[in-house]
Amino acid sequence: MASEFKMTHRVEFADTDMAGLVHFANYLRYMEVAEHAFLRTLGLSIAMEQKHGVGWPRVHASCDYVAPLRFEDEVEIHLKVREKKGKALTYDFLFRRVKPEPVLEVARGRITTVCVSRDGSGQMKAVPIPDAVARKIEVAP
Repeated sequence: MASEFKMTHRVEFADTDMAGLVHFANYLRYMEVAEHAFLRTLGLSIAMEQKHGVGWPRVHASCDYVAPLRFEDEVEIHLKVREKKGKALTYDFLFRRVKPEPVLEVARGRITTVCVSRDGSGQMKAVPIPDAVARKIEVAP
């Protein structure tokens, strides 16, 4: 079972705003990219509707910003599973600029996602996380 994942991302020019800083909304995108990469390391995909009959809408997303990132900076994104409930997962994210040095914390974020299925009319309803998924994910120590 896995509870943590780290990846490195190089800031692209398109990620920055007119001030030359990473636009705040891109941190949410970085969190989602890290979550998808984490699931892939477990042999899963965020697109679970066909295989497991479930989807994962977000019910909470937040990010606190400490220092800016700029074009071509390298940022380490550290995902930790904060909470695992019967129908939901909460991930914490730590963003650290690793290049250029010195290493510097730049942001902290959180996403909560709920496992849902659709009824005959297409309405989403929270459902238990499938065992095949739940067995692979644990809360970080």
